[in-house]
Amino acid sequence: MLRTPSGGAGHGTAATDSGLVSIGTVLNALRDEFPEVTISKIRFLESEGLVEPQRTPSGYRKFSAGDVERLGHVLRMQRDHYLPLKVIREHLDAMERGEAVQLPVVGRQRDGESVLQPAEGPTAARIGRAELLAAAGIDESDLEEWESYGLLTPLEGGVYDAEAVTVASLVAELGRFGIEPRHLRVMKAAADREAGLVDQVVAPLKRHRNPQTRAHAEARTRELAALTVRLHAALVQTALGVRLP
Repeated sequence: MLRTPSGGAGHGTAATDSGLVSIGTVLNALRDEFPEVTISKIRFLESEGLVEPQRTPSGYRKFSAGDVERLGHVLRMQRDHYLPLKVIREHLDAMERGEAVQLPVVGRQRDGESVLQPAEGPTAARIGRAELLAAAGIDESDLEEWESYGLLTPLEGGVYDAEAVTVASLVAELGRFGIEPRHLRVMKAAADREAGLVDQVVAPLKRHRNPQTRAHAEARTRELAALTVRLHAALVQTALGVRLP
């Protein structure tokens, strides 16, 4: 159940230490449903005002059960409804105020900008260039450089897949550690190969004469994508001899 204004930490409510957990514990709690989530992603959502964990005197984040639930809502709306973070924040805040609001989705494009429509069925996730720059907190020169290395690619009409925000945010985060975009080309190449492998597996389902079987291809693609992401993460951790918290 979604938090009410008086029911959760992180929105001005004083809570005791009981039940508060670390960001690593939050990550583990979310990964069953969202295997692609990272600590950087959680921090980014915090920076965007989607969640406001408490802080210990030494500065460590402490999350309540309500914070974890709110993060789950955010990630679910990104995954299933392709909504920009600003829209998600406004939607959740309205629900916490007890307002009856209909969940919007990102629909068709007009002049390179997202047009919000009532939720009636799945639509392609698209965001404009300006929205991508604002959501990821980057400037035009950053985006142009990342595009030159193939890390981000605009679609027809100059718009982007909504997941481009996640990619841009992670590229920026890695840059703070001195990892430059040119270093990430090997990751992009590996991702393309993994995507190609998944496509090979689901291609027969997509070509099937039965509409239900073709529809099942999307669910199978999601399942395989989640498994490849988890395997990739495990292989990297094994190669480095570390375990993520």
